[in-house]
Amino acid sequence: MEETLIPFRGIKKDLQGRLMCYKQDWTGAFRAGFRILIPTSYIFFASAIPVISFGEQLERDTDGVLTAVQTLASTAICGIIHSIIGGQPLLILGISEPTVIMYTFMFKFAKERKDLDPNLFLAWTGWVCVWTSILLFLLAILGACSIINKFTRLAGELFGLLIAMLFIKEAIEGLVDEFRIPNIKNPELTEYKRSWRFGNGMFALFLSFALLITILKTRKARSWRYGAGCIRSFIADFGVPLMVLVWTAVSYIPVKCVPEGIPRRLSSPDPWSPSSSKNWTVIKDMLNVPNSYIVGAFIPATMLAVLYYFDHNVSSQLAQQKEFNLRKPSSYHYDLFLLGFMTLLCGLVGIPPSDGVIPQSPMHTKSLATLKHQLLRKRLVLTARTSMRKNASLGQLYGDMQEAYQQMQTPLIHEQEPSFRGLKELKESTIQATTCKGNISAPVDETAIDIEKEINELLPVEVKEQRLSNFLQALFVGGCIAAMPILKMIPTSILWGYFAFMAIESIAGNQFWDRILLLCTAPSRRYKVLEENHATFMETVPFRTITVFTIFQTLYLLLCFGITWIPMVGVLFPLVIMLLIPIRQYLLPKFFKGAHLQDLDAAEYEEVPGLPFNIATETELGAGASEIEDGEILDEVITRSRGEFRHTCSPKISSSTATPAKANDPKPLQSPRCPARSPLHSPSK
Repeated sequence: MEETLIPFRGIKKDLQGRLMCYKQDWTGAFRAGFRILIPTSYIFFASAIPVISFGEQLERDTDGVLTAVQTLASTAICGIIHSIIGGQPLLILGISEPTVIMYTFMFKFAKERKDLDPNLFLAWTGWVCVWTSILLFLLAILGACSIINKFTRLAGELFGLLIAMLFIKEAIEGLVDEFRIPNIKNPELTEYKRSWRFGNGMFALFLSFALLITILKTRKARSWRYGAGCIRSFIADFGVPLMVLVWTAVSYIPVKCVPEGIPRRLSSPDPWSPSSSKNWTVIKDMLNVPNSYIVGAFIPATMLAVLYYFDHNVSSQLAQQKEFNLRKPSSYHYDLFLLGFMTLLCGLVGIPPSDGVIPQSPMHTKSLATLKHQLLRKRLVLTARTSMRKNASLGQLYGDMQEAYQQMQTPLIHEQEPSFRGLKELKESTIQATTCKGNISAPVDETAIDIEKEINELLPVEVKEQRLSNFLQALFVGGCIAAMPILKMIPTSILWGYFAFMAIESIAGNQFWDRILLLCTAPSRRYKVLEENHATFMETVPFRTITVFTIFQTLYLLLCFGITWIPMVGVLFPLVIMLLIPIRQYLLPKFFKGAHLQDLDAAEYEEVPGLPFNIATETELGAGASEIEDGEILDEVITRSRGEFRHTCSPKISSSTATPAKANDPKPLQSPRCPARSPLHSPSK
């Protein structure tokens, strides 16, 4: 994104770029057919369940002034508006945990003032939203989003991991509360006796962990060895809603043996009840707010504007990471301007505003990347099998797949010179395994190639960029308001299990988390990291430097997480993260070499193939990395379930297989997946 501080230039440029591909944002989605419902249902549950949970939390913290009805309405209204006239349709809007914290603090403040009290709380927050929208308008008009370029991987991944920790914290607190008596309930009821509270808590633990484990398992259903392919694909695509339904049904099994309130379920007023509709006319009470509080609303509005500026932009940035290879332009300035309008609208109707959320936004992009991969893979597999039936050579087969791939690429109107993007190159091991004597012009040996696996490795990462999935998920969230009587059948423990799943799902691909795991790995086992595909910094940066950088990032993460626990100060944690901009630019270069810092904080994720064990030595992994302890030797031996040693045999060698190397051949054996490489650097002293 080009840096510009000239008023309206950023908004104008964003509008010009997105308007040129607006039609394709819709037509491209309809060409995907019903498969677009797969990412739609996935991100719908990722949006709706946290929003319902935040509504439960707000109902408890605001004495019922705000409920799940208001949080669902805000998410639906803002999501529909953004999906239709927003700039970046990959960005998911919703109620976030920081917004809940901010509204809780404002309610406590209003409750302690006699001239404000809870009756004017929503009217006062309406003025807070008015001031917030004005500040967001100014930030967007003046091009303040240009600063987002300075939010490097260091800040983005730290913020993503912080949100994951907040989700885990929410899940743990929710499970602990299952053993307690709710504040707004009658403690004399049977289900709140000590023995029944313990039973409710244990049942909640069972449901939460059962949901978490089964969702994680069903997400990998395509790799199961049992069942038809269509069944496994259906389970993998719709495993999340299926597991929610399954474990909700399980929660009703002991219903005749326990009190009515066990397990605890969602409690929210129906949308047609008086308590849910009184906030829609809050605009008529805004003039009743004392003038001093109208002016004073600027203070929380400033904190809310900073929060939304950071949260919205970072969510959009994480949804548009370079490794996703997006083709359509970004829209930071215009989206922030539109957020100001939606914040004003929400404030005037008495509901908390929605903004860009993490991890739902990057999860949305990843699900659309999976959809695009499936569409391309299906076409290329069909093309490859057709070519193989015609006895095509590997060269002809690759050419046919390349042609089919290009036919699947939709030219973009805004691209003056379409960038050529094709399949990755064939690996040497594939050529050797599928042809006679490594000749690419020879006929393909069909028995020696797993065409689906090979195509998976040839396809680059692409995303199905469109608006329909965002629009439909927001529409479904709005439908949850009318379905509130049905949603109240879901146990609250299902929410806590899903929170844990979202936290786990969001850390996949986070280099910060990968480096934490690397530091926790025993020195004698670190070579296993290099034997798999790994980030380039693993070979270019000394292990000691990786350790120091990761420890600094971890301590800063713990500082941000600790601040969120401090009353009234917790809402300022975005300011602490924004401090990473000067820290990254001026402080870190004094402690790390420029080349090392560039690799550790690279804007684009780069990966290299795995190294053979004889190359993955202390050079890359530190002292002790090449020493295997005696107790670990048996871990490498494959055994049967009864404890017997399994004797592994070498694969059969046919006449077309290359001659194996002789025992006295001085040339060392290398992995077929990568050429021989020498150590790239010496360890730091």
